[in-house]
Amino acid sequence: MDRHRLEYEMKCRGVTINKLCKDLNISRSAFYRKSRGITEFTHKEIQSIVNYLNLGSPMGIFFIENVSEKTHI
Repeated sequence: MDRHRLEYEMKCRGVTINKLCKDLNISRSAFYRKSRGITEFTHKEIQSIVNYLNLGSPMGIFFIENVSEKTHI
């Protein structure tokens, strides 16, 4: 979860945390716990946020791709 990227995308769209939480029926305290990785967003919540913010994909915010380096022998 990339909290800073989510907050950036919200700010770009003029969406406050209060507005997002109210419109998606998520409590502020739950949102803070989830955005800080204490608990996890449900799949339904992720999809709701992606739709609400009109994001193309949850990748990069909710799912971070780990790329490992391969060692050549």
